[in-house]
Amino acid sequence: MDTESTYSGYSYYSGRSRGSHRHGERSRDHHKSRSKDGSRSEKSVTINAPPAEPLLGDSSVLGEEVQDDNWGETTTAVTGTSEHSLSQEDIVRITKDLEDSVGLDCRRYFSLTLAVVLGLLVFLTPLAFLALPHLLWPDKLLVCGTACEGLFISVAFKLLILLLAVWALFFRAPRAGLPRVFVFRALLAVLVLLFVVSYWLFYGVRILDSQDENYQGIVQYAVSLVDALLFIHYLAVVLLELRQLQPAFSVCVTRSTDGETRHYNLGQLSIQRAALPIIENYYRDFSVHNPALLTASKSRAAKHLAGLKVYNVDGPGNNAATGLAHSQSRAMIAAAARRRDTNHNELYYEEAEHERRVRKRKARLVVAVEEAFTHIKRMQEEEQKKAPGDVMDPREAAQAIFPSMARSLQKYLRTTRQQHCHSMESIQQHLAFCITNNMTPKAFLESYLNPGPTLQYGRERWLARQWTLVSEASVTSGLKEGAIFLLKCIDFSLVVTTKRIPYIQLSEEFIDPKSHKFVLRLQSETSV
Repeated sequence: MDTESTYSGYSYYSGRSRGSHRHGERSRDHHKSRSKDGSRSEKSVTINAPPAEPLLGDSSVLGEEVQDDNWGETTTAVTGTSEHSLSQEDIVRITKDLEDSVGLDCRRYFSLTLAVVLGLLVFLTPLAFLALPHLLWPDKLLVCGTACEGLFISVAFKLLILLLAVWALFFRAPRAGLPRVFVFRALLAVLVLLFVVSYWLFYGVRILDSQDENYQGIVQYAVSLVDALLFIHYLAVVLLELRQLQPAFSVCVTRSTDGETRHYNLGQLSIQRAALPIIENYYRDFSVHNPALLTASKSRAAKHLAGLKVYNVDGPGNNAATGLAHSQSRAMIAAAARRRDTNHNELYYEEAEHERRVRKRKARLVVAVEEAFTHIKRMQEEEQKKAPGDVMDPREAAQAIFPSMARSLQKYLRTTRQQHCHSMESIQQHLAFCITNNMTPKAFLESYLNPGPTLQYGRERWLARQWTLVSEASVTSGLKEGAIFLLKCIDFSLVVTTKRIPYIQLSEEFIDPKSHKFVLRLQSETSV
């Protein structure tokens, strides 16, 4: 079987016994390699396959644990020894990531603390308005009548409704960390703070200083505060939830690497708030990003550029050699131009050959999976005759039939360049899931024959730790006609273009019901 990358190493268990007498030889070789190239002071090992769970669950294995690309042929865990070193750029990048994460956590906890303090101030203020007169001048207060006692019930239920409404609107798990403050939420917080402070100032000047004896008026004053807070909460619902429901803009989202495009309708949102549903829809609608599909065009371009390299080994001093080199370079450039004219033929035959290989390996995979599921049915019929303690669970059944289809599946995934998206463990889990739910072979193969959305795969395959929003306009400003911004992650970026949904004018046309009446005239003469 062809392999995409070659990794030389040895197993820790087999190399341990030989490590003692080879240590000196490895040190001498390492010292010799360093003395050969003084500018190269570090050694690194590049592994193309993404990391996955080790096949042997032993934490004492030295070296870097990698997912074996040949899991279709073998289940041996191969580990290797390597020298791990960090360059200055790596240290700077790690430090910057740590600072960014610490800054995001501090800002998140600071916002949460501020919201909790403001919420406690809002809910304790009406209760303090009612309790302070009883604590400071209880002898001077007038008796609270029936109407006054009814206001106590009103305050209690309104505070309960306000508490539930605030919990439902504000105290939700954050969906993402935004780079800037949410303007409407900050304005509402400032409005509530000013409102409560103004009520406290009025209460201190007109009630506390004068020690007002009319307790019913004090209770009505607290009720008016709670009513005003309920209206502010209604304003928050309109600004934060209802305002963005009506679509106002159509955004075109294009992935920079392969040009895959989707269109979405958004309401009146700021740029940073619009980025959030775009990223969520990206994980749901876009196919998983596969850099391996882009290597073919790069290899063709590299081969084309390789044909244009001309070297003069005799040096510039030899005129005859220089003239000969110029003539050779002209001949090579002409040959490269002729090859460029036939590049489209090469591309056509390469794609045709690739499609043929995909169809061939797909047919082999389908046959292998159908035979494996047929074997499962026979095993289920045999297990029905066994005792209840001897029945095989779906996980064991998946491990039993997986080797019969592993080679065909691995070849197909390599041909379609999907091998980095599926580990052996994930395939076995999917197979056990299909067996548990009595699914058909076609249902099992659907995940591999037709690549699905990004969320279908494991989080370690696609989840970006951080997205970067790049915009010429301020990210707190609203979406506008022609606004363009980028959402960047490590491997690619999403280019977002904004268009306003046009105003639609509908007109009505009246149709007279009598215009649909027809008269059928029959001739009295017939052909008979």
